[in-house]
Amino acid sequence: MKKTRGTKVLAMGMALAMAAMSLTGCGGGDKASGGGATTLSLGIWDEKQRPVMESMIQAYQKTHENVKIDIQLTPYKGGEYWTKLEAAATGGTAPDVFWVNVLHAEDYYDGGILLDLNDYLKKSDLDLDKNFPEALVKAYNFEDKQIAVPKDFDTNALWYNKDIFDKAGVAYPTDDWTFDDLAKACKELKAAGLDSGAYPFACPIDFQTWYYPTVYAGGGWILNADKTETGYTDPKTQEGIQCWIDLINEGYSPSAAALSETTADAMFEGGQLAMVLAGSYMTPEYTSNDAINTKINLVEFPEFNGKEPNIINGLGYAVFAGSKNKDAAADFALWLGSEEAMKIQGESGVVISARNDAQKYFADSNKNLNLAAYTNHSGEANPLPVCKSVAELYDIEAEALKAAYSGDKTLADVCSQLKTDADAILAKNNK
Repeated sequence: MKKTRGTKVLAMGMALAMAAMSLTGCGGGDKASGGGATTLSLGIWDEKQRPVMESMIQAYQKTHENVKIDIQLTPYKGGEYWTKLEAAATGGTAPDVFWVNVLHAEDYYDGGILLDLNDYLKKSDLDLDKNFPEALVKAYNFEDKQIAVPKDFDTNALWYNKDIFDKAGVAYPTDDWTFDDLAKACKELKAAGLDSGAYPFACPIDFQTWYYPTVYAGGGWILNADKTETGYTDPKTQEGIQCWIDLINEGYSPSAAALSETTADAMFEGGQLAMVLAGSYMTPEYTSNDAINTKINLVEFPEFNGKEPNIINGLGYAVFAGSKNKDAAADFALWLGSEEAMKIQGESGVVISARNDAQKYFADSNKNLNLAAYTNHSGEANPLPVCKSVAELYDIEAEALKAAYSGDKTLADVCSQLKTDADAILAKNNK
């Protein structure tokens, strides 16, 4: 995960860009020549979502005939999207409306890139507090300023291969499974004898899909409220991580090192895993794979410590603070959160629309799959812990945990040093 450039550098660049724009009138959008129409640009990073974004644009333009909207797609891979966005924002040419995620939102707010939408929201009937999950609304609110409209979200669920279960004579997972049920099924599958190279499950070093959900369900924590301290030494935090290491030690999962070479998703798609946890964003990938798409289904994340664990993460629509068409851009961004827009997005089945009354469309988009496993308890999911240092923290966390997952060090020893290193990063970046 690429670390964004420092906030102070970004803010300085934005200040210079704003000063230049006040003199030249340059901005993210422009007037179409001759016709007086407003031209807006929309920055996205996913080619799979281009068709549905085009459908949403067409719907908006039916009632806004004098607005032309062009999609600017930059791949996410390798940080290209963020690198280009920062360069464009510093030069005053960023898209008028663009996707932002919770990992970058605070940095970009501090850098002056994101327009405060409060005044526009007050005049609209969008009502974020009523119509969207609280965790997603708060993820894009800094100093009481709302800097994005929630677009979509992802949660996690347990996928399974019915053919492998049938061959082993083991009952399929169900929505009411507990972590103990998961471990029991792993034991039964292993005892039944799987094909060479196949495993009951996989436990990669993955925070969002694997161990953060169980950390929070078990009463642990990663980051305190004021983002000054980490919770790695809390025994409850360690319990939420150790449970996955235990499954590796039982031989139910490939080693973390092996999974760094061949991902859990690749193994599942290759028929080498009976079960895998996956974010909702993997649904299009799995369902388009002819090798497995008729053999798979999913259930809710198995209960842990009496709770259904999950982490909610998502995207938002932000408006470039340097756009010369701020009003038009804000109107479009707010419309993208409307019931009409969210219905179009949800029915595509590509992502889960963030709006509460539109989540059902994703769940209903494939009648052969229990996609409601992703949405049934979304309102209870914990938000992804984020701060301005988050990319750096994730990196050192993943690197440190390798020793615990491999058995080279105890988790307690790893977490003790990890807390020291992580808290030092927070102290440095909070100055």
